[in-house]
Formats: sequence, C-alpha cells, structure tokens
Amino acid sequence: MVAILSFSTQAKPLSYYFAEDVEFDPSIPTPEQVLGYQVGEWHVRHDQLVRYMEILAQKSDRINFEVIGRTHEQRPLVMLTITAANKLKNIEQIRQAHLARLTPSNTQSSEQPGVVWMGYSVHGNESSGSNSALLVAYYLAAAQGNEINELLNNTVILLDPSLNPDGLARFANWANSNRGMNLSSDPVTREHVESWPSSRTNHYWFDLNRDWLLLQHPESRARIAKFHQWKPNILTDFHEMGPNSSYFFQPGIPSRKHPITPDENVSLTKAIANYHAKTLDENNALYFTEESFDDFYYGKGSTYPDVNGGVGILFEQASSRGHIQETVNGPLSFAFTIKNQLLTSLSTFKAAIDNRQALLDYQAKFYNQAIDLAADESFQGYVVAGAADNTRVNDFLSILQQHQINAYPLTKELKAGGETYSSNSYFVPLAQPQYRLVKAIFSEQKNFADNTFYDVSGWTLAHAFNLPFAKVTSSWGLKVADNAWQQAATPRFAQLNEGYAFGFSWDDTLAPKMLNSLLQQGVKARVALNSLTAKSANSEEVNFAAGSIIIPAGLQTNSDWIAQLNQAQNEFGIAIKPITSGLTSKGADLGSRSMAVLSAPKVLLLGGKGVSQYEAGEVWYYLDRFVGVAPTIVELERLGSIELSNYSHIVLAHGNYSGLSDADKVAIKGWVRKGGVIWGHKGGAKFLADQQLLKASYLSRKEVASAFKTDGLNYADKEHLAGRQRIAGAIFNTHVDLTHPLTFSLPRNTLPVFKNSTWLLETSEAPFVNVLTYTEQPLLAGFTDAVNVTQVAGAAGLIAHSYGRGAVIGMTDDPVFRGYWYGTSRLLSNALFFGHTFRVSGD
Repeated sequence: MVAILSFSTQAKPLSYYFAEDVEFDPSIPTPEQVLGYQVGEWHVRHDQLVRYMEILAQKSDRINFEVIGRTHEQRPLVMLTITAANKLKNIEQIRQAHLARLTPSNTQSSEQPGVVWMGYSVHGNESSGSNSALLVAYYLAAAQGNEINELLNNTVILLDPSLNPDGLARFANWANSNRGMNLSSDPVTREHVESWPSSRTNHYWFDLNRDWLLLQHPESRARIAKFHQWKPNILTDFHEMGPNSSYFFQPGIPSRKHPITPDENVSLTKAIANYHAKTLDENNALYFTEESFDDFYYGKGSTYPDVNGGVGILFEQASSRGHIQETVNGPLSFAFTIKNQLLTSLSTFKAAIDNRQALLDYQAKFYNQAIDLAADESFQGYVVAGAADNTRVNDFLSILQQHQINAYPLTKELKAGGETYSSNSYFVPLAQPQYRLVKAIFSEQKNFADNTFYDVSGWTLAHAFNLPFAKVTSSWGLKVADNAWQQAATPRFAQLNEGYAFGFSWDDTLAPKMLNSLLQQGVKARVALNSLTAKSANSEEVNFAAGSIIIPAGLQTNSDWIAQLNQAQNEFGIAIKPITSGLTSKGADLGSRSMAVLSAPKVLLLGGKGVSQYEAGEVWYYLDRFVGVAPTIVELERLGSIELSNYSHIVLAHGNYSGLSDADKVAIKGWVRKGGVIWGHKGGAKFLADQQLLKASYLSRKEVASAFKTDGLNYADKEHLAGRQRIAGAIFNTHVDLTHPLTFSLPRNTLPVFKNSTWLLETSEAPFVNVLTYTEQPLLAGFTDAVNVTQVAGAAGLIAHSYGRGAVIGMTDDPVFRGYWYGTSRLLSNALFFGHTFRVSGD
C-alpha cells in the first residue's frame, strides 16, 4: 500500500539522530537554525550545505574551512579539517609529521593522530550522504564530553561534505521541486524517477566515482591533490543503492580484491567492519557485507586508498531517492537513510581511535617497504615512448605526477622489449614510494583469482594514451635525467608574416581544436590527403604528413588572418610553418584536388531516454574540451522537430535508438544521402546497421554468449558463467589502416581500444572500408574469457563507407571512454573534419 504522509510526520529532530546522552554546545548553531528546516525534511542544496559548514568553522575552534577547487559549474569544493583546538593551531606541523612517518629514516611517534577522510555523495542523487554530513559536522563542532575529546585528540578528520556538488545541486532541485505537502511513497511517482540525464553524474554526465585514477575532471584533481597532502589512514565513501535493499559496508566479496592490495588491508577492513555492525545492531538496522561489491578497480573512491597505504571503506544505503518510498521492507524515509549514514560515520570514528596505531603502522610499512619490494622484482621499471603529440604525452605524465609518481626523461636511447626507445622517452622506476600504484597503472594482467568484476578489469594508462611501453629488465644502458618530468610552459613561436601559404601538423591532440578555432574565425583551410614536402623560409623544406592542414593565402578573405594564425599557434602550442611556394618537391602541389576543403563541423548529438548518459556525456566533453565544438544535444523525442540540414554531423553514442519514428529514420537517411556524416558507436553502430545505413553484419550479445558450453552446469555455476560471458572492461588491440583519413595522425599500425561489451561488428567483404580490425591475438590487458577472445579476434573495430554523397561510420567500441582514451578519441575528431573526404562503397 502506498503511504501518504504530511511534512510534519516526517520531520525528525536531532534526538532522532543522536543518542540521548550526547550533549551539545548551545553556542554552535544546529542545522535547523541555519537551514530553517530539520535535516531530512528537505534535500539540502549545495549552497546551503556550504553555508552551514562556513558558519560552523566561524563558531567552532575545532574546524578549519577551506575551498580546495571548483567544479565545472564553479561550485566550491569544500574541505573541513577538524581536530582538537590546540592541534588545529599546529595543523601544518601535524601534517608534515604524518607524512614523515612514511619515510624510512623517520623516527615514528606513538602520539601522532590518525587521519580520517570522510567523503559523501560522489553520486549526486545518492544524497543521504551529504545530508548526513550536516549532522556529522555538527557533532564534531558541538558535541561535548570525554568521547568527542578522545576523538579530537587522537585524529585529524578531513570532511568532504559533497564530492559532486553539481550533481547534488541538480538532485536537490529535482527532489524538492517534485514534493508536495503530503508525501507520496509510490515508487513510480515523478519524485522518485528522474528524467534523463540523472543527477548521479557531474556537469558532463561523468561518474566521478570512476575518476579517482583518471583525473579528467576538476573535482578529482582537487581531491587527489588534497589526498596526497595528507595520505589518510581511513577514507570513507558514502553511497546509495536500490530502495529494496538494506545497508552494505565493506569488506566486499573476499576473492575480488586487487592482487596488489596487501592482505593486511583486508584484515584492517574487517576489524573496522565490526564497529559498523555493532552500531547498526544497536539500532536494529539490517545490513550485509562480503556480497555484491568488489574492491578491485583503483579508480573508485573506496579502492584508491588501498593502493596508497590507507583503508578505503564503501558504504551503500538503500535509497529513498525522494523523501519516502515504499519498499519490500516497508516505507523507507529519507530521514532513516540519513541516520544510517550518520551512525556508520560515528562508528568509523570509534574504529579510527581504537585502531589508530595499527593503521599508522600499516601505512608506514606500506611505504617504507616499497623500495625493498621493488628490488625483489624481476625488472627495474617501465619505459614509455614519447610522441610528436606533445599534449598527449604531457597529459599522461601529468596524471602520473598528480599521483606522486616520478617519470624521468631518457638522455640516451634504450632497447627494451625488443624495441628501441628514443631519447624523447621516459623511464618510470619501480623503486619509488608509489611502487604499487606504478605496477597497477601499467598492469597487463589477464587472469585473476576471481574473474568476475563489478567494474573494469584493465585500465593500463599507457594503452589508453596509445603510448608504446615496455618493462626495463636491466639498468645497463639506462641513462635518465637527474630530475623527474615537470610540465613545461607552452612554447612561444616565431612571428608569422605574410606568405604564400602556411601549414601545421595534425599530430597534436589540440590540433583539431586549433583548426576549429581558425575555421570559426573565417580562416580558409585545406587538408592534405597525402604527404608532401614544401618549400619554407630560407630555402628550407618541410615535410607534411597526410592529414596536415594547409592554409593558402590566396583563399583568405579575412584581413586579420595572419594575426589569427599567430595567436593560434601560441595559444595551442602547435607550430605553424610558412610555405613559400605552391610547387612542392614531393607530393601534390598546393592547388591539387587532393587538398580537401575543410569546414567547421556543426554536430548534432542525440540523447534522451534510451541513450547512455555516460557515453553521450563523454562525447560532449571530448568535443567541448579537445575540439572546441559545442554540439547541439537533442533528445530522441525531439528529433522530428529539428531541421537536420543545419548540421554537418550526427553522433549516436551507445544506446537504444529503436524508438525513433519511421519518419525520423527516413529523415536521417535522406540527410546522409545529401552529404551528412553520421557516426555511431556500440548501440549507435547497431542502429546504423539495423537501418542498413552501415553496410555491416554483427554478432549480438546473445549470439556471442551462445558459444559457451552449458552442459552439466549447476545453478550455483550461474554467476560464474555470467562473468565469463561478459567483457567487463578490458583492453584489446586493433590493426589500423594508416592510409585512411579517419586514422590521420595515428603514429603506428596498431591501436589499443577499450572494450566493455560483447557486441561485435563483423568485418566487411567490401574493400577499403575496414578501418580498424582486431588483431589475431587481441587481448592486451584485463580479463576476457578465451571463448570471447576467439570471437573478437579478426572482427571489425571500425567500418566506414559512403552513403549517397554522405558517409557512415560505425565503431564497435567507445572511442572516448571515461575521457582518458586519448588514443582512440582522435578517430572521432578525424570523422568531424575528414569524414567527407573519402569515397568508397560499402557493398
């Protein structure tokens, strides 16, 4: 039966949340006194949350309030540092002493406090965490007595009340604006069912709980910088799950931890779990452990500490989503979910006090043993190739640096793994404090004790950035710079003056953004479809690879075009070279028809119900950040009202497009025939094939799964079989047709791709259309069952062909996965600028 309750029956005073014997300082304002309502009565807005934290810091001598960064929407990322007043005055000395424990020469003190990081609601619509942070902060600021004094004297608490401010703000607005004076618990009421995209994600629809390792967003970069300033002993990560569940806290499934995580981490996690069990038992709250969730991917909030000497704890509370919802366990109120998050926050504090010395000793041993453990390895570290793409290399090295990993430039070429690495490559030694994280980032492990994964099983950063790398097995011949890599300033280039033409390489990741900027300003440009050698200043010759951008003076109509070129090369850090003659010494002359006309792309990105908000968001973010294109984002149900002729490109991210009307499908086909370029990946490519726009066959997930033998299996084998049938995020290798315009700037004839689906495009029998094909031994990293690997081998990765005067491009995988797949992302930008330059039949 659906419950209908008034506001007053749901409002909960502080006595509902805290034990009767807890006394509070009356000079410290309660949340209700600042917000104007009781916690749980409304969903707190982020601005209200921040304001309350500021007031607590003003009123309490236990709290320091700090803004450590800003979100995409410029909301403050707030951090509270909380400890005893006398310790807060000396907080910098305490921090330095805490870090000093992690060096072998340090004399460790038993008097040092433990460091506890409390993080709430990385998913915006899992808001019980951030709402409970109001109460946690109030308790830490205002509670009186021996218990709080013991806590404050033995810990430094870092409280992040909202890991995802933009998402939290969206959800508070949704839940509050859809609430009436009488509350409905009906699960299907609008309050409980968000529209697309949900506020789980950040501004660009990214899951920030997958970005701790990848660092593609300002929220993550600010957080990791603060994390390494302190290196906490415990880090908590408060989430929500489906309404019909109860409460989860780690440990997770025992067999599904990362093999690099020390076993002692698991022992400490279990010891801490006893405190959560005790407090939930006392409150008659249901809970479970060692089920459903794993502790494998180091890019999540609850696992990143595990590879940094701390203990990460995941909490998952059954969600009311709005203010009250009917569940299999009865009505679930927002206030109840908040209380559970508060209870386990307080039990975390108790665990931190009682296990303080064990946690400190474990962390010190974790780092102090790193050099010795590295010495026991069979190799010295990894060498990573440099590239002509400075942005791609620097962004890769910047991620390492933010994780406190040192990479040293080679000063002499090095042979490793059967290849020669030039002196513009980098050496990442194992023998450094982040030994374990280095191994995790470069891991190519393919099999594990338990091959079932909640998230990805492989995330090798060098593969994502398409940078060749190898283990260095000997220090013989290894010559590196004395100092680790540091980000260099953007180079300044010589002033360009009037000339016959100019050209620039397509190698750099920011080349598409620079080109788009120039095109938007009215500069006329061409792309060289074949390599050429042109005359430059002082009778020098410059080689331009296929894909280079040529800007002839004779085409320009804008009087400021030279100034625009000078501004562009200095802004984007890409040299523009003068060309003194249209007659080339090699390759086509500048007036050749092989110099294809370029136009600024006008992109229509389809979204809405049925489309993956994550993958649509990844496309949006890539186009915005790296191409300078603002796509027009239109929900599927609005497509019929859109004039398609206003756009040059349509992008279909992963999703189900079967709901498009017949009229929409006809309109799309007609638009392509007239010259439009349409791109689809995963579900988007499936739609193109189903509509016979993409002339390709595919294997469905069901067809791929049918290759597994099921004879003799018992019911208990069901989960194991499902794990084998999935591809839960692994890295595969493809062969690249380097002569195709869609692959311009790719440096080698293989390209790693990220695969998290068993849907497969089959290679086309038509010539010239198979742009990427999986290699015969395609698995590079992460687990994939041999049955699936066999089916992937030789299949198509990307197919492209003409359709009327337009072009159709279908890719099996997501080229911009989680924002960090720099290698494959170039395929998408090439499609935007060069998708009209090839003519080939798909039949």
